[in-house]
Amino acid sequence: MPLEVSVPDLIRLGLVTHEEAMEGLAAIARRLKKEKLIQKFHPKKMVFVIAQKKNKDCIFLDENRRCTVYLKRPEICRQFPKIGPKPGFCPYLPHEKNKS
Repeated sequence: MPLEVSVPDLIRLGLVTHEEAMEGLAAIARRLKKEKLIQKFHPKKMVFVIAQKKNKDCIFLDENRRCTVYLKRPEICRQFPKIGPKPGFCPYLPHEKNKS
């Protein structure tokens, strides 16, 4: 699934400064696309789609598919698995625990 993040998420991740955020989102989007950190920017929703690896994994996952920015992770990741395509389902938990 594509990872949509907000400006506060980008600031928490250290990809954008508060000053940059005040200057304009289009400029941020251009820079982050050039740096291959985002795939696209949705101006109406004011969300950025984080770039994915060729296998569709988030760019912040390591070779063991563990988050490398866990303490600074975006809000959507903090809410997982409470929200998402399968609320309550986590692929890293044994299947018995996912049945509830």
